[in-house]
Amino acid sequence: MNLLFKALIGALMVLLIGVLSRTRNYYIAGLLPLFPTFALMAHYIVGSERGTADLKATILFGMWAVVPYLAYLVSLYWLVDRLPLVPALLVALMVWCAVAAGAVLLWQRH
Repeated sequence: MNLLFKALIGALMVLLIGVLSRTRNYYIAGLLPLFPTFALMAHYIVGSERGTADLKATILFGMWAVVPYLAYLVSLYWLVDRLPLVPALLVALMVWCAVAAGAVLLWQRH
C-alpha cells in the first residue's frame, strides 16, 4: 500500500506538470519537480529510523544535491539552442549524472 501511495503521488505530479505546461503560466511546470515530495518521505524515514544526527547529515547532503540539478539546468539551457531537444536532454542528463557522482564521491571522502 505504501508503494502504491508513492506511485500515486508521482502520477499526480506528472499530471500537474502536464496541465500547467498548457497554461499561460507554463513556466510553473518547472517548479513542480522541485516540490519536496520525495525529500519529505526520505527525511521522515531517516529521521524516524536513524535519528537526528543522521537526518541532519541527510539534509546537508540534500543541500549539496542542488548542485547537480543546477548543472543539468545550465547545460540544458545552453544545449537547447545547439542540439535537437531529445539529444539536448540526454546530454544534460549525462551532465547531471557526472556531477551527482562527483558529489557522492566528495561526500564519502569527508
